Order: sequence, then C-alpha cells, then structure tokens
Amino acid sequence: MPGTYSGTIVPLITPLDENGTVDEQSVARLIGHIHAEVTGLMPALTSGEGWKLDARQWQDVVTYTVKHADGLPVLAGIQLPDTASVVDRAITAAALGADAVVVTTPFGADVTQDRIVDHYKAIRAALDIPIFLYNEEALSGNRIEFDTLIRICKEIPGIVGIKESSGDAAFTRRMAGAGTGIPVFEGWENLLVDARGIDGFIGPLANLEPGLCNRMLVDPTPDRQAEINTVCEKYGVFLDDWYRWVKKELHRRGVIGSPATAEEVMAA
Repeated sequence: MPGTYSGTIVPLITPLDENGTVDEQSVARLIGHIHAEVTGLMPALTSGEGWKLDARQWQDVVTYTVKHADGLPVLAGIQLPDTASVVDRAITAAALGADAVVVTTPFGADVTQDRIVDHYKAIRAALDIPIFLYNEEALSGNRIEFDTLIRICKEIPGIVGIKESSGDAAFTRRMAGAGTGIPVFEGWENLLVDARGIDGFIGPLANLEPGLCNRMLVDPTPDRQAEINTVCEKYGVFLDDWYRWVKKELHRRGVIGSPATAEEVMAA
C-alpha cells in the first residue's frame, strides 16, 4: 500500500452473469483494461452496486479484485447500514487481503455527528486495516460535516483518504485546504474543475476513460471539464442508474461478459 493515495482511483463496477454470479474473468479483464491509468481499485462501492450485493457477491468481487490487482492497492467498499455489520465485513475484507476499507456513515437521516465519529472509532478499534472515508448523502441519508471530518482526521489513526461526494465543490476545496495531511478525492465528474486542491478523483467514469480523468487532474480547465461532461452524458454517467449504463458500454466494448445489474438479476 502506498504511503499516500493520489491520482485516479476506480470504483469498479461489479461484473455479474445472468445468474447473479460475479464473473471472475470479467473482473480480470476490467482491471487489465484500466490498470495502466489508475492508482487504486475500489470494488463494491456505489458504482459496484455495493449496497445491493449479497454477502457472497461482495466477497467474490473483493476476492477477485485482490487476486487480479497486479500490484494495485485494493480498497474494499462496505455499504451496510450499521456499525456492527460494517465491522464484521471489514474484518472479512482484511482477511481477503484488502489494503483498506471504504466506509460510509451509518444509514439514517437522524444520525448525529457524534454517532458518526463513534462509528469510525469502533471500526478502527476492531481492526488495524486503514479506513477511507466516504462522505455522501444519497445512500446513507446524511453527510459528515466539516468540523466532524476534521475531528475524525485528528482523533482516529489510520484514515488514509476521503472520497468527498457531498456534491459541494466549495466544501471539497475547504477540506482539501484544511491541512490534515489526508488526501481528498473528488467524487463527482462534473465538479472537477471547481474542486481545486484535491489529490485525485474517484468516480465511475474511471471504469471507461481513466486516461481522460487523469488529463483532467493534470489540466483542470473549463474546456477539459466540458469534454468530461460530454463523455459522461454520452455514456450515462450522470443518470441515477449510472452503473447500468457504464456496464452496457463495457459490455459493448467486450470488457465484461454481461451488462446484468444486481437489480435485474434479483428480478429475474
């Protein structure tokens, strides 16, 4: 595991066959497709339908990502509603060989900031694996406030990154300039030009065009942002079910064997 994360980290989609089984060869091809352009692999996060995967699917996609990572660090996404469930899965992630876990806050609109801090402290106390904070609201129903993020960074050892998906570029800039020493990654493609000072990017477009993501990080101009936006619109990255459309494009390119989503498999 590198000392400091930076650049483009890919939140991998989860290749499933029509029966809902994780397709190992598709995982291997996807990693090979992007390997030269990314600095880390995040299986089973939101783009990987992490909150929809059953325990076996989650374990398989993490296992196969570790197996085929070819030197890249693996940061395993955990999207479960309560602290105890997250701790249990984080222990499994460590046993599977993940380099870190990527964790949201507990689910619920009534979750307090103190409870969020206690959540990450409990994960830290249970195991030594590093933690990547995932600050979002769409899934958890809440977000980490600025002062709480600073507190977590100061009080809890082993925080190795922040996926800042609040959707507020000013907030992201403030966090990036806070001097915590912990790298901050923008989680929204459309905000990259405004998220100055960030250490990198983590978003679904990296499954398809990681080189373009890298060029945006190096040269974050309005023209480059316009190019990013056009490509995202072309591939459905800005849609609510973006992972479905990213899978369709990866399948069209022959990278994954099936475009099936977890939702489609469960409904079949």
